[in-house]
Amino acid sequence: MRDRIVLDVSRLPLHGMGSASPTWWATGAFMLIEGSGFGLAIAVYFYLMSLAPQWPIDAPPPDLLPGTLLTGLLLASVIPNVMVSRWAEQKQLRKVQIGLVVMSLFGIAPLALRAFEFPALHVSWDDNAYGSIVWTLLGLHTTHILTDLIDTLVLTCLMFTRHGDNARRYGDVQDNALYWNFVVITWLPLYICIYWVPRQ
Repeated sequence: MRDRIVLDVSRLPLHGMGSASPTWWATGAFMLIEGSGFGLAIAVYFYLMSLAPQWPIDAPPPDLLPGTLLTGLLLASVIPNVMVSRWAEQKQLRKVQIGLVVMSLFGIAPLALRAFEFPALHVSWDDNAYGSIVWTLLGLHTTHILTDLIDTLVLTCLMFTRHGDNARRYGDVQDNALYWNFVVITWLPLYICIYWVPRQ
C-alpha cells in the first residue's frame, strides 16, 4: 500500500489578495472584455470618419475645456487610488476608510463634469453618424464611471461596518482600485478621438 501524503492547509488564509484572488482574475477578465468593447467602438469611430466627407459632420469640433478638465481630474485620481490599494495591501483600516471616501468623491466629480461635456459636443446623438458615435463613446465611459462609483460607495459603507477589518474586504478594495485605473486608462484614447481627432 502506497504512503499517503497529507498536506496541512489549515494555516493558509481564507481569502487571497491580488493575483491569489479569484475576484482579481474575474476583474481582469471583465476589463479585457470591456477593453475590447472600447476598442471596437473606437474602430467604428474611425470607420465612420473614413466614410464621411468631413469630420465632424455638420458640427464644429467639441469644446476642449470640459473634456480636458475631466481628463486632468481622472489623472489626478490615480494618486489616491494607488495609495488606497497600498493601504489595503497593508490592511490599514483607517487609511483605507479615508481613501475610499476620497475615491467616492473622485467618482462623483467626473459625472458632474460629464453633464457639461455632452452639450460641449455641439451635436445630438440622433443628428448623424458622428453624433451617434461620440455620444456612444461618452455614454460607454460614463457607464463605467458610474459602475465603479457604485462599487466604491458600497465598499466605503462596508469598510465602516464590523465587516471592514476583514481580509476579503481588503482584497475587494484592491480589485476596485484596479478597475478604477482601467476607467482612467480607457478614457485617454477616447479623449484623443473625441476632442483632438476632429481638429486634425
